[in-house]
Amino acid sequence: MQTKTERSVSPFNSELKLKGFNVFKIEEDSSATKIYSRKDFYKICLTTGKSIINYSDRSFEQEGTILFFGNPHIPYSWETLSTTYVGYTCLFSEDFLNMSERTDSILKSPLFSLGGTPVLKISEDQRLFLNAIFDKMMQEQQTDYSFKDDLIRNYIHLILHEALKMQPSENITQHQSAASRLTNVFLELLERQFPIETADNPLQLRSPQDYADNLSVHVNYLNKSIKEVTGKSTSTHISERIVTEAKALLQHTNWNVSEIAYALGFDYPTYFNNYFKRLTGTTPKAIRS
Repeated sequence: MQTKTERSVSPFNSELKLKGFNVFKIEEDSSATKIYSRKDFYKICLTTGKSIINYSDRSFEQEGTILFFGNPHIPYSWETLSTTYVGYTCLFSEDFLNMSERTDSILKSPLFSLGGTPVLKISEDQRLFLNAIFDKMMQEQQTDYSFKDDLIRNYIHLILHEALKMQPSENITQHQSAASRLTNVFLELLERQFPIETADNPLQLRSPQDYADNLSVHVNYLNKSIKEVTGKSTSTHISERIVTEAKALLQHTNWNVSEIAYALGFDYPTYFNNYFKRLTGTTPKAIRS
């Protein structure tokens, strides 16, 4: 199949990918929130209100002020329950933060790990302190200062270190099990296959065996480890992510179904249609309409 169709990317997403970070107030972000539905970046949110956060296989119902840490390699969703919901969001790429030598241990901390604690309850004093940091990041973001990226990285590290100090010591895992380590690597590899931004480069890894070969482990060991840690099979994780990508392509591009099928690694559109209907109970055409 020959095609040069490229996926359209929202201005918000394009700017974020170009700079590697963005900081904004939540109440001023109604349009951007709707556009930025893809979780391609790390996220830190300081919010006040009532919400339910579904993070991997766990749910956190929170009221008051919280600090949330989102990882692009771990699926999560956020349901706002209160009529007023205010705060700040900072989005940043791993590449943006990786320009600092201190980053690796931070991104592997319990704040961003699969079995860690992504939600922290914040006191009023802590809220005021963190508000000031977010305000400083927002102000710095608008300046022409030559080293503003370094300064913003320092602010992000300050937030992360303040959060780590809030972590109860018994919740900090220094040594993950082999199954947890393999699961984290699998989830990261799975997420790196997306988003699909051009139909010229179709999805290469589609089966548990593909991932096992890439990770140099036996497929049975991969399946056992992932099921033990997440409660879901390797195939389920792969299928859910492919379906999520398919829905995004159907809703946010003008690609036809044949192009989407090819981009997701299906040889024929009928195979894709049957796969999609089996997993979702509906057809690609119905999602698009």
